[in-house]
Amino acid sequence: MVKNNLADMLVTYKAIEFGDFTLASGAKSTYYIDVKTAVTNPDLLSAIATTVAGSQEFDVIAGVAVGGISLAVATSLTAKKPYAIIRSSEKGHGKKDVVIGHVRGRRVLLIEDVTTSGGSSLYGIEALRAAGATVDCVVTVVDREQGATAMLEGHGIRLVPLVTVSELKKRVRTL
Repeated sequence: MVKNNLADMLVTYKAIEFGDFTLASGAKSTYYIDVKTAVTNPDLLSAIATTVAGSQEFDVIAGVAVGGISLAVATSLTAKKPYAIIRSSEKGHGKKDVVIGHVRGRRVLLIEDVTTSGGSSLYGIEALRAAGATVDCVVTVVDREQGATAMLEGHGIRLVPLVTVSELKKRVRTL
């Protein structure tokens, strides 16, 4: 029931668009998943945070900049647990830490807006582990079903999609 509700909300708030798109990887696609813009709606952001906070065990929730930050903050507020931010790259000044927040010795849940190959998730996991965190699970709002699950499993990481792109496409056809 929750998955259908989230899928409907993602469609309502236009998280999936159809057309001709070039993805960050350079690959071409006939659809685009834009969770970043969709979660600017507080109802959707709250629904995602509530779902994640109630379904996973963690001490700290973390998101990779930029797409995972709002999701991590909202989940942190809902779960009443700390959050961490993973920079997309190391700064050249000030505190050069890639991970912002206290993760050493804690079980961290990584949250992503969209997973495709899993590369961004793996980057986040490696950064968290290097900072002393225990990480074995990634929650993604939408999995594009293009290899992230298998790639992450190969690194001992479980991927938990809240919605798959197949489910989203199905919801678009039924609405």
